[in-house]
Amino acid sequence: MAPFRITYNEWKPEEQKLREALCTLGNGYIGSRGAAEENSNNSFNYPGTYLAGGYNRAKTKIADRNIENEDLVNFPNWLCLSFRPEGGEWLNLENVEILEYRQVLDMKKGTLERIFKIKDPDGRITSIHSRRLVSMKDMHLAAIQWHFTPQNWSGNLEIRTALDGTVKNDNVARYKELEGHHLDPVNTEVFNQNSMLLQVQTKQSKIIMAQAARTQIYSRQKIVKSDITSHQKDGYIEQVFHFPAKEGKKYVVEKIVAIYTNRDRAITEPSLEACNDISRVKRFKHLLNRQEEIYRFLWHRSDIGIIGSKKIQQLARLHIFHSLQTISPNTISLDAGVPSRGLHGEAYRGHIFWDELYIYPFLNLRFPEITRSLLMYRYYRLDEARYAATQKGYKGAMFPWQSGSNGREESQIIHLNPESGNWIPDNTHLQRHVNSAIAFNIWNYYVASDDKLFLSYFGAEMFLSIALFWASKAKYNEERDRYEIHGVVGPDEYHTSYPDSEEQGLKNNAYTNIMAAWVLQKALEILELIEKSRKRELLRVLGIDDAEFSLWQDISKKMYVPFIKDGIINQFEGYEKLQEFPWKDYQNKYDDIQRLDRILEKEGDTPNNYKASKQADVLMLFYLFTQEELKNILENLGYEFQEEMINRNIEYYSERTSHGSTLSRLVFSWIQSKYDKAKSWKNFETLIISDFEDIQGGTTPEGIHLGAMAGSLDLIQRNFAGLAVCDDALWINPSVPDGIKQISMRINYKKHWIYVSVQHEKIKISFEEGWSNEVNIGVLNKIYKFKIGEVREFSLLPQS
Repeated sequence: MAPFRITYNEWKPEEQKLREALCTLGNGYIGSRGAAEENSNNSFNYPGTYLAGGYNRAKTKIADRNIENEDLVNFPNWLCLSFRPEGGEWLNLENVEILEYRQVLDMKKGTLERIFKIKDPDGRITSIHSRRLVSMKDMHLAAIQWHFTPQNWSGNLEIRTALDGTVKNDNVARYKELEGHHLDPVNTEVFNQNSMLLQVQTKQSKIIMAQAARTQIYSRQKIVKSDITSHQKDGYIEQVFHFPAKEGKKYVVEKIVAIYTNRDRAITEPSLEACNDISRVKRFKHLLNRQEEIYRFLWHRSDIGIIGSKKIQQLARLHIFHSLQTISPNTISLDAGVPSRGLHGEAYRGHIFWDELYIYPFLNLRFPEITRSLLMYRYYRLDEARYAATQKGYKGAMFPWQSGSNGREESQIIHLNPESGNWIPDNTHLQRHVNSAIAFNIWNYYVASDDKLFLSYFGAEMFLSIALFWASKAKYNEERDRYEIHGVVGPDEYHTSYPDSEEQGLKNNAYTNIMAAWVLQKALEILELIEKSRKRELLRVLGIDDAEFSLWQDISKKMYVPFIKDGIINQFEGYEKLQEFPWKDYQNKYDDIQRLDRILEKEGDTPNNYKASKQADVLMLFYLFTQEELKNILENLGYEFQEEMINRNIEYYSERTSHGSTLSRLVFSWIQSKYDKAKSWKNFETLIISDFEDIQGGTTPEGIHLGAMAGSLDLIQRNFAGLAVCDDALWINPSVPDGIKQISMRINYKKHWIYVSVQHEKIKISFEEGWSNEVNIGVLNKIYKFKIGEVREFSLLPQS
């Protein structure tokens, strides 16, 4: 098992769309699925190319309603490359005998290889070694190279290369009734004989994309003389190279593509820039060398070394790789957020949810500059969040559950249940806890990076705006002498209303209420951290006066938290009155009950009637906060907190969760680690394979789950390696699982690069470089001052 490679040794068309998602190449600007370049969209092949921030809105009439949805657009397919002997059929692996096949994702270099040998119906044997890359170094360039050899035949040969803008969004079966045509053709053109240009424009958002492609054919480093014909139609252009091929002779086909849009920086016009790049760029080898150079830098920063389990090492690197395909140093120059399914497919319509909560911890300690850029995506949409709040009668900023281009709420009004075929109302937009997630991300970025400038000017304004929202959303209950929050949906998502109630939303979701109290507590702290002049400016601009301060302090001490008994936090007020769900009956009745909501709707029932959760809700509190932090929050609210409460809550909700989200396994693995290591490890093993083996049965082909991937890496660094990012020090208190011998990584803590290696018996720490000569590192229960270049080892063995 190669630690930097994913290899498939057979052609299995029924698995191809899963492989496409897992073999996606990207650079933070564009992502292209690992589809076969010789085929267009069919039952086993889906070439998708996605642009960071590349959205378009379209309307569809569904259930007598005009529904407008915004999609991450499938832009033109630049991969198109095929061949045929003159008079034969164009390459299609379904119509030939496959003598050899191997597909390799090389994560160390950022390339995808396909090595195959075929025999066509006329007995002609041909071998092809295909390599492709989406350049991480030159973010507007992508390329394919073929090593092509006729093994037992000679004759006239045709090589077809194309740019196809007739594509549509068609990756998700349950969206098929919704409008998927997002592109209008603008222009096609042949230039420089072997080069062509395609321009398209999104129908509503008016994003112009230009793709220019140069195709060259070589034999022994010399260009092969070819007759070239071209064919054009609206949104499509192709060139066909005709030349005589000789048996046993190797030909090298190189297709290099430049991609620009009218939203790019430092350009005059996208088609001109694309054509300039194509005329200037060198050969494939040059692009590959530059690719290898940038990936050495990326892996040096981001790798997590694991000794003891080759499989976990390989999959951890797969998760690092796909995080970087979606968000990379190239992202810093873009106005883009983090689509929860990456640039890998069209599930969730490419929207941005709260998955940042699980993604940023990995970035914070390796690429804090990327986190900063992604947080600015939220800042640029602060005015839209303010408008959304005012429309609902609230102060401050109310960020959307699903975000896209301009930050309006993009959650679907109705969605299709594929189990029943019914279109049903979607009220998940009431997950107002996304506001607290954004605030949490701002604070934890600051703690990890010490970026005081960001906190003062951007972070504080967002944080205080969110605090204003929660203070206006909370309502005082005189009988309880407590503040309450009504009309929300918690992280669970299954529960959106009370049984037999037409009113949407729930009362006092515990997670939402506690997070709101934390936001208000932390907002007061942030105001004391930033410059006094900036504080005065923000208070004036945001209209925060002494009365508002007093309200924040009161709510942060009197927020209502429902409890059931024995320290078990009630998921929401009234949860305890719901029916117990017959888990065993449904486990016997259905093979998979992860998506219990769909099963029950098909049966005419609803999870609203039962104590049954899709994913962690209350238990998110034990994932986000340390025991000491949660104790302080609850005691500040006047509630008693004992450590044994944690395990009682874990046991109670473990029995009532279907794990309908990959994120649920992540949270459960973390919170169980101190109380049931066997269950914690089992959940981690399920999490780490969840996309690679598509454990949800068909979701990964629609796009990887980036939150689960990056979250698994955070689990390794925070849980197994025991890293805790605190204001006073970087604390290290490892808990290496039995199945792993050693974990090593480089991390960036407050602008200091630190190498950490943990084993069962010892910890090795090296302070490699930093902006200051000293850094505080806490090991077990003691803080040590490290100087640049200092290396220390600490024993974890019991002292005799």
